[in-house]
Amino acid sequence: MDFLHKHIEALIFCSPSPLGIEEIQKCLMEMFESEVPKDHIAEALVQLQEKYLHEDFSFALESVAGGFQFLTKPAYQSSISILLKQQSQKRLSTAQMETLAIVAYKQPITKSTLEQIRGVNCDYSIQKLLEKELIRITGKSEGVGRPLLYGTSERFMEYFGINELKDLPQPKDFASQENQIGEERD
Repeated sequence: MDFLHKHIEALIFCSPSPLGIEEIQKCLMEMFESEVPKDHIAEALVQLQEKYLHEDFSFALESVAGGFQFLTKPAYQSSISILLKQQSQKRLSTAQMETLAIVAYKQPITKSTLEQIRGVNCDYSIQKLLEKELIRITGKSEGVGRPLLYGTSERFMEYFGINELKDLPQPKDFASQENQIGEERD
């Protein structure tokens, strides 16, 4: 069933965002005009992931944001960062990162709650994060004036290379042991 692998590989390669099994299945079923079982697709994906683990390839097939995407291996990160720097792809500012972190951990959240937490106006950061499609409007609050609620997007998951929000670092991961004296006892 090598032909199935090649078609899946081509679909993932040409997709600008992670491609899920359901999307792959729909494309293959339309192309072959017959049922293509999800377990055959899943098996082919595992075999493709194993294939691209080999050192002959500078990229790997990774599971990201609920789908599959070809990503450069860490060993080639410096080459890629030079290219990205040359293409001058804008990074997120500190204010945008702070705003994005609050949205990620507190979502769904209103702009006023964001501003209370940050202590400054967040209009510009929210606007830029919406433009970059890292956050999205998830609805309206039931509160006075029915303010908009913000949450993270699929692009956020892709941007940070995570599958689910539970993959975000937890506050306990940031705890510093440097200022602790003595040992903890139970």
